[in-house]
Amino acid sequence: MKILDVPQSGSLAGTTSSRNRFGQYRRTRAIPVNPNTTYQGAVRDRLALNSAAWRALTSTQRAGWATLGAAMARTDSLGQSYTLTGFAAYCSANNNNLAAGNAVVSDAPALTTPPGLTTATITLTAAAMSIAYTATPLSAGTRLFTYTSPCRSAGRTFESDMRLLAVSAAAAASPANVYATYIARFGVPVAGQCVFFSLSLYNGGFLSGPLAVRQVVA
Repeated sequence: MKILDVPQSGSLAGTTSSRNRFGQYRRTRAIPVNPNTTYQGAVRDRLALNSAAWRALTSTQRAGWATLGAAMARTDSLGQSYTLTGFAAYCSANNNNLAAGNAVVSDAPALTTPPGLTTATITLTAAAMSIAYTATPLSAGTRLFTYTSPCRSAGRTFESDMRLLAVSAAAAASPANVYATYIARFGVPVAGQCVFFSLSLYNGGFLSGPLAVRQVVA
């Protein structure tokens, strides 16, 4: 139900408030799904590892992460800007490091924003899924993080359920072939449906802004 009200986000009793491009709305609260998949478990394991490691840092190290977090701006579901706590900054950088296969860092790095991809062309059929990108090859230490959706209706133009599918080798050359990884997770792409892609470059614990691509399965 669309409403006119002060900006709200979250659930109270049986009602959830949120917003989309048409404005504020309320809906009946849905019970979150907990499939407890291997992929979900891997993310939880990373968070548990980083939570334990945070407690072992020195006060000086935690202060360094607090300074970094204050410089890391984000936008919430209501379109409001905020910055990260030291713990959130630590988890953000080190979750990315672990996903990339790199070591966790205890000292806060200098904040950097890797340059994103210039272009991405998707080849997508029931028998192939590859991403041709520029610039190529990636620079030293840079990896491509590929997030995708399950197959969706071709009439759909927005997707919020993006999942990390693959991480390339450092300095990898185009194209990235992610077909085998995709079908192992989501099944064979269905002709006439579409898949959403969000492509970011990783370096030193940080991700570039995403390059979003929507591609219909040929």
